[in-house]
Amino acid sequence: MKKNKGFTLIELMIVVAIIAIIAAIAIPNLLRSRMQSNESAAIGNLRTIVGAEVAYHAANYQYTASFDDLTGSTPTFLDGDWAGVKSGYNYTLGGAATNFTANADPADLGVTGNKGFFTDASGVIRFVDGGAADATSPPIGEAAGV
Repeated sequence: MKKNKGFTLIELMIVVAIIAIIAAIAIPNLLRSRMQSNESAAIGNLRTIVGAEVAYHAANYQYTASFDDLTGSTPTFLDGDWAGVKSGYNYTLGGAATNFTANADPADLGVTGNKGFFTDASGVIRFVDGGAADATSPPIGEAAGV
């Protein structure tokens, strides 16, 4: 009598089911980690923008509301192209010569990030869950509504 070697259909189905269960547990955690990473990058990018605006102000005695002024001047105060999406966030500058505003808003709310961020010449970074932050939003590190 000849003995067959190999896996039975039941054994293969059990292995596939185990892999599916592991993937169902791991994928949501991966997506949540990616969103938190995007939010951390947005905070870091806003800090970089604040530094560039302060340096621009020291050289020109005014703030700017244009990324072109920060990236295209000599010397450059900020590197890169800020017109598109960076790490899942869109960045906008505004304000006047006496004060600037900078916003970081998720490119796809709920997918690339849950929080909107805001800063101005004070350097305080503020946030709001599920929308665009402004000067009245709470600073990062503080609970909303406190």
